[in-house]
Amino acid sequence: MSLERSYQITIDCSDPDRMARFWAPVLGYELQEPPAPHASWKDYWVSVGVPEDEAEGYGYDSIVDPTGARPRIWFQQVPEPKELKNRLHFDLLVGGGRSVPLVERKRRVQEEADRVSALGATELRVMDNSEHNHFAIAMVDPEGNEFDIV
Repeated sequence: MSLERSYQITIDCSDPDRMARFWAPVLGYELQEPPAPHASWKDYWVSVGVPEDEAEGYGYDSIVDPTGARPRIWFQQVPEPKELKNRLHFDLLVGGGRSVPLVERKRRVQEEADRVSALGATELRVMDNSEHNHFAIAMVDPEGNEFDIV
């Protein structure tokens, strides 16, 4: 018997609501609303037994693909701050691949870097390797998690 497999991506962070609100527009996702009939995530968590004072700060902590094709992403609150380089990161593939002229890929990548910077990302470094027909910009999200725009 074969089991059906599904998965979500979980990202440890200190402020799930902030991270969900940043990554949803970056990835073209939506904030995941609380299950009906709950008006807020706080109401939901209290209904399943989380003490009201503990649930007070609960906001959005998950984002979902509006088409349902891509995995749910859950931002899990953890007490410790990020200290090391990511072992896993997102690559936002906006350039169009090597069949697109390098000048056009650079324009597309820079345009996306400007867009996500306006949402709260910070540019880390530009990787301009014209001799290998490669251009990318390394960025960090509001909590310092690295991602690349290619």
